[in-house]
Amino acid sequence: MSSHEIAKAMEIWTLQSLLNISIIVGLLALGLIIIQGYYNSLKTYLTLRVSVELWNVFTVLLADIFLVIVVIIGFFVLNPDIMADIKVAVPFVPIATILFAVALILRLFYGGHRQNNPNFRRALWLMFWANLINVIGFSLIMEAPGREYLSIHPSPFWTFLKSYFLSNASPYGLETAQTTFYICFPILLGIFIWGFARSMSFLKSGKEIEE
Repeated sequence: MSSHEIAKAMEIWTLQSLLNISIIVGLLALGLIIIQGYYNSLKTYLTLRVSVELWNVFTVLLADIFLVIVVIIGFFVLNPDIMADIKVAVPFVPIATILFAVALILRLFYGGHRQNNPNFRRALWLMFWANLINVIGFSLIMEAPGREYLSIHPSPFWTFLKSYFLSNASPYGLETAQTTFYICFPILLGIFIWGFARSMSFLKSGKEIEE
């Protein structure tokens, strides 16, 4: 193999690994947010008020950091060149990224990080559906049976999924990837502009995030 081929293979491996890891991190973020009762039970072991406050901040911050990672990787992967190189379940992963991004905006700028705020449940449901979509896309499309298996055990079902919903499958998968990009990329840009505008409004007014 030439140095260019090795570099390209390493690039594809890195991008694919990042995407796969982001799917796992999305599940972790949902898990960290959904186990509020477990967090409350652990507070009984914290005797100092400052330790309880630090614990509250840590549990919220960790979940939101995971959520930020998922959105950044999802946005980075939503690229025609990258989707043509690696296995991306389209439109599953991009749609999940949009839902994660909206959940992140609600948690960061609309008080969705607080349990008593209605946006907490809205963000939680968005993350639930995003993870469900990601898991379906990963299990049924990205990790569907390969050519070796299908050559021995032909299956119209698996062949259809891999041909039309895998971003690097030529020609139909590439066409689905392009259509997904044209629809999802502007939506994601709009969400980021929404979040930026919301952040700027708080900076301008000097107000705190809504309770």
